[in-house]
Amino acid sequence: MFPHSWLQRASERLAPYILRTPLTYDAARKVYLKWENHQVTGSFKARGALNKVLSLENWERSRGIVAASAGNHGQGVALAGKLVGASVSVFVAETAVPTKVAAMRSLGAQIHTVPGGYGEAEQAGINYAKSNNLTWVSPYNDAQVIAGQATVAMEIIQEAPQLQDAVWVVPVGGGGLISGIGAALSTLNHPPPLYGVQSTASPFLCEIFHRGSQAGIIELPSLADGLAGPLEEGSVTIPLVKQWVEDILLVDESDIANAILFAWKAYGEKLEGSAAVPLAALLSGKITQTPAVLILTGGNILPELHQRIINGHYPR
Repeated sequence: MFPHSWLQRASERLAPYILRTPLTYDAARKVYLKWENHQVTGSFKARGALNKVLSLENWERSRGIVAASAGNHGQGVALAGKLVGASVSVFVAETAVPTKVAAMRSLGAQIHTVPGGYGEAEQAGINYAKSNNLTWVSPYNDAQVIAGQATVAMEIIQEAPQLQDAVWVVPVGGGGLISGIGAALSTLNHPPPLYGVQSTASPFLCEIFHRGSQAGIIELPSLADGLAGPLEEGSVTIPLVKQWVEDILLVDESDIANAILFAWKAYGEKLEGSAAVPLAALLSGKITQTPAVLILTGGNILPELHQRIINGHYPR
């Protein structure tokens, strides 16, 4: 059982550092949209990273912090390190979005670029932390990170308690966010249905959920770069997802591009691919139940890519 007392403590710990992001309603589609692209660092990842680093003992901070990231978690960890005066090293894949890498550097992180994808970067970061006796901060496989992500749902429940009866739709990669939201919803008398969404190009958690294994998956490039890569073996998120999540749905790259375009034209909001997958599930008919709560997790998309999508030049 996830320690629910940690959720309130996380909310209190994060209050001075994060923003209460907008929650808007689209009456035509009967959906509520939580805009975490307005969060500090442009992504919800700041919540979990800050909660973890702020909860560390002084000796854990002082020996140095290591993370692996597609970009958003690394920015959150770098910001947290700056706040507590800790050095931060972030391992990234060679395919990481350049603007995300630049943002991590601007926050003081030392960047280690690793050949391959996110999975290779994560393993290199874990090995580096172990061999140098440094503090590892996982983007998902950590209870304090999960508790920090839970504050997204706690804000929504406080602001709009009627949404306890809605279906909730959340992007999934390693499962940290959806585990946190599941933990928050599990405190309710009647927890609402909770769905995860990820790209067909990188369906690791979906495969674990449905067949119990991520072996044999051939990963392809995805607009949802922040959701890419395999899970750490034995991740704490796996049993939590199986406990609280109804299903994990897959959307195609064209669905994600369409959702990014729709968010810009309909709402004037810039979303990265990872953030757009709940909206992609709605627009493609994978989610039909309403009212629905869509958690839109970040806006750190490469500007040139966003412009291509807006101009109708993606996918080719």
